[in-house]
Amino acid sequence: MAKYADHLPLYRQEGIFARAGMALSRSTPAQWVGVCGGQLQPLVDALKEELHGRAVLYAEETPLEMLSPGKKKTHRAYLWAYAADAFEPIKGVVYDFAESRVGEHARTFLGTWKGTLVCDDYADYKASFAGGILEAGCMAHARRNFFDLQHNATNQVAGAALEYIGQLYEIERDVKALDAESRQQIRQVRAKPIADALHEWMRLTR
Repeated sequence: MAKYADHLPLYRQEGIFARAGMALSRSTPAQWVGVCGGQLQPLVDALKEELHGRAVLYAEETPLEMLSPGKKKTHRAYLWAYAADAFEPIKGVVYDFAESRVGEHARTFLGTWKGTLVCDDYADYKASFAGGILEAGCMAHARRNFFDLQHNATNQVAGAALEYIGQLYEIERDVKALDAESRQQIRQVRAKPIADALHEWMRLTR
């Protein structure tokens, strides 16, 4: 709880125990963490297998600082996150730690999985799309770029894209509680013309 819910690193917990009169070597709670990870591994494996059974997956990689053993300095490592679609009954996310951002980590995790992968435009995902995985661009990442352009006053034209995307987001809020068939029908009627208009706007303004 202290480490993962309260975000207290082990060296701080070591000091807390010491103030309470208990001399606790940092290696002891480190061992607790390792044992906990081992006990939870079957749950992680089961969740990964569950995700591999889904037709659509979301992937994202985020950096974190890792202390290099014996070097007393940090370097950039990554947590690769994988999740099923928001409309799926399973809400779990699998975090796969790797010491680099190379796409081979994603390909190893996905294995023989085939389906639609929603991700950003990071180049190292591209090799996966030659093996039966369909790429779907993440709208949130696309919107972020337009937002930054407008927010930094470098391109006020980007406001048009934000308006289109805002309309698409509004439709998604409207269909959130509906079944898959109803969502698809409404998206075809309401969202497709907006998406087509956004695509045409991008074609004309690039």
